Amino acid sequence: MTILSPNRWARVAALAAALFTGAVPVAAQNLFAPVAQVNDRVITAFERDQRARMLALFNAPGDPEAEALNSLIDERLQLETARRMGISVTAEAISEGMTEFAGRANLSREEFVTALGQAGVEAESFRDFVAAGLVWRQVVRDRFVGRDRITEADVDRAIKRQGTAPGVRVLLNEIILPANTPAAEAASQRRASEISQITSPEAFARAARSFSVSPTRAAGGRLDWLPIGNLPPAVATRILTLRPGQVTDPIPIPNAIALFQLRELQEVPAATPETLELDYAAFYIPGGRSETALAEAARIKARVDTCDDLYGVAQGLPPSVLERSTVVAGAVPGDVALELAKLDENEVSTALTRDNGRALVFLMLCDRRAAAPEDATVDRAAIRNQLINQRLAAYASAYIAELRANATITTP
Repeated sequence: MTILSPNRWARVAALAAALFTGAVPVAAQNLFAPVAQVNDRVITAFERDQRARMLALFNAPGDPEAEALNSLIDERLQLETARRMGISVTAEAISEGMTEFAGRANLSREEFVTALGQAGVEAESFRDFVAAGLVWRQVVRDRFVGRDRITEADVDRAIKRQGTAPGVRVLLNEIILPANTPAAEAASQRRASEISQITSPEAFARAARSFSVSPTRAAGGRLDWLPIGNLPPAVATRILTLRPGQVTDPIPIPNAIALFQLRELQEVPAATPETLELDYAAFYIPGGRSETALAEAARIKARVDTCDDLYGVAQGLPPSVLERSTVVAGAVPGDVALELAKLDENEVSTALTRDNGRALVFLMLCDRRAAAPEDATVDRAAIRNQLINQRLAAYASAYIAELRANATITTP
């Protein structure tokens, strides 16, 4: 499920009001016309509109309508699988799930449903969203039972990695494969499986130049040295298990699939603590990766020294043009987190786009707040749960890709 930032009622109500005044287009005519069919199940325009409104309210990345349709396609496959396995959830469990989800915004379930209602989202749509997530979680647990077993040795290794990670920097190559449509995602999943078997930097560089959509493709995917603590925790954990030349398993990120090859790992005398929270700004420039948009990004970069300077650039423009976010590291969208990992404070990336490539993201790191060394309290139960969740998330991602590849998915 998408995780809401821990904002209070006023923030949610403001977002709801923005949506209510038209931030997400409403299909006013023929709301129940089909917009996609997944095997024998139809997705209607009404369902897509409801989900798009929710995703916009949750400040989810990407184009709300496109992301809504993708998530609904996944849910149809997930619910179909649950029916075959005889899995369902009780009304009580769904109610508890709604309460837990609302609590992430420091709201009661009733307050949260009211905010959604102000945004034009039916309570039943929110209920279906939560129910689908709970059902899929149970499907994954049942299907992969026994394969999520974490031993004490696994926990010990994770603790050791955490202890050494702040004093480690890594030299990586990257490949970012497109997954912005079901067809592109299926093709990239197949290609990612092949790339993950590469063992030489030369072969990885050739694949990067041929297939990667990252700006680093021209350099064969080569990145500069990165402190391991800058990377998203799930990525850092995978990197630390590699030997030089090895490649990570495919890592899903919004509208893409990422793979990393370890070139070199070094211990460094100056420790870099694990990042706990990121403060960053995203300024959206029309035109995607066009010459005009990139020239505008260069002009803005020359004009600003800190994130606060972007408020002057955005003066007089719609509020949606500039977003400033302070988010716990694990909740930052995957593609954004990977770009921020490459930046120092007040540095800029223009590698990302939004709105199906129509908007260039001028991404600026404002601050990286890290754990103090004395905060290194070991919670073995929390580490075990983190490892289980990481393993199940990897299984779930591969399984839904398999279901998509085997399904008949059509859009009018």
